[in-house]
Parts: sequence; structure tokens; C-alpha cells
Amino acid sequence: MSNGPKESLPTGELIRQMSEQVSRLIRDELQLAKLELAEKGKHAGIGAGLFGGAGVVALFGGGSIVAAVILLLARVMPAWGAAAVVGVVLLVLAAILGVLGKRQVTEAAPPTPERTIASVKHDIDAVKERAHR
Repeated sequence: MSNGPKESLPTGELIRQMSEQVSRLIRDELQLAKLELAEKGKHAGIGAGLFGGAGVVALFGGGSIVAAVILLLARVMPAWGAAAVVGVVLLVLAAILGVLGKRQVTEAAPPTPERTIASVKHDIDAVKERAHR
């Protein structure tokens, strides 16, 4: 390799150097992306754990409220009746939420990006059409 100015290097050498530099740049960019994704993944994991903890605490809070409602109803009816009424109300609410959830899951199936696939097929057809002209 010559120590002179870049203008004096043969074209083949300049292309080789450019190829090496582009390869190095891509590797460096991929490494940077990996580090960034690892950092974001760590934060996402911590956030998911905190959401899970919040869910558990909310579950205990909800259970306490259910117990309070049962105790309140037990002042005007037998305790077993109060527990049965609250249980039935909770089961009806669970059934409604289950039906709504099933409807949402059904709308999401199949899990393929149909509009994107159609768009890509359209783009491919357009490119093929222009290539034949």
C-alpha cells in the first residue's frame, strides 16, 4: 500500500478500502444497535416486572374490596348468601370479559400482516411491470 495521497492509489485499491470501511461501519452500527437494544430490553424487563408487581398488589386490593362488600352484605343477609351474591356477580363479570376478549382475539387471527403482504405484492408487480417495458 502506498504512503502517498489517495489520488495516486489505483481504482481497485480504492474500491477495496471502501469495501473494508463500509464493512467496518456496518459491523460498528450493528454492535451499537445490539448495545442499544440490550439497554432498552433491560428497561423493558424491569418495567414488565414492576407492572407484574402492581398487578399482584391490585389483585390483593381487589380481594380486600370483595371481602368488604361481602361483610357489608352480611349485615343484611346471611354471610353465605352475601358471599354467593358477590361470587355470582364476579363470575358474570368474568364471563362478559371473557367473551369480549375472545372476540378481540378472533379479530386478530390469523397473525399475518395481510395489508403489508398485499402492499409488497403490489410493489413487486409494479417493479415487474416496469422491468418489462
